[in-house]
Amino acid sequence: MRRLLTLLICLLLPLQAAAQAYRAENWLVVVPLNAHDFEVIEDRGEGARGIWCAASDFAQTVLGLPPAERLYIKTPRGPSVSGVGRRGVVFTTQADRAGPDVGASYSVSVRRAGENLPSHHARQFCRKDLIELEDF
Repeated sequence: MRRLLTLLICLLLPLQAAAQAYRAENWLVVVPLNAHDFEVIEDRGEGARGIWCAASDFAQTVLGLPPAERLYIKTPRGPSVSGVGRRGVVFTTQADRAGPDVGASYSVSVRRAGENLPSHHARQFCRKDLIELEDF
């Protein structure tokens, strides 16, 4: 009986952890870490724009973050903290939990702690039709 119970626990715990993950509108997986921090898992060659898109989608849809509030990179792109063998970026909704503010930038990056954007700005990266070049 004890072995059966142990087997059931081992089989069901991973399912509960997977159920907590959120699939953003661009299909990247977002894993909540606590009430203010979450990790966007890199996948399908999505770059910084795709990662920011998934972060803002999660923050607004799941956490209820107002669009004008900022998102901050807590842990830059690197080995995932939520899964072995993956790469991800940890975001936070609180400035004091991120690195020092890195100031304004002309490019979008996921490689420095402290990078931040208003959630509504990052959500615009989900709209690929807005950033495609026109043929002349």
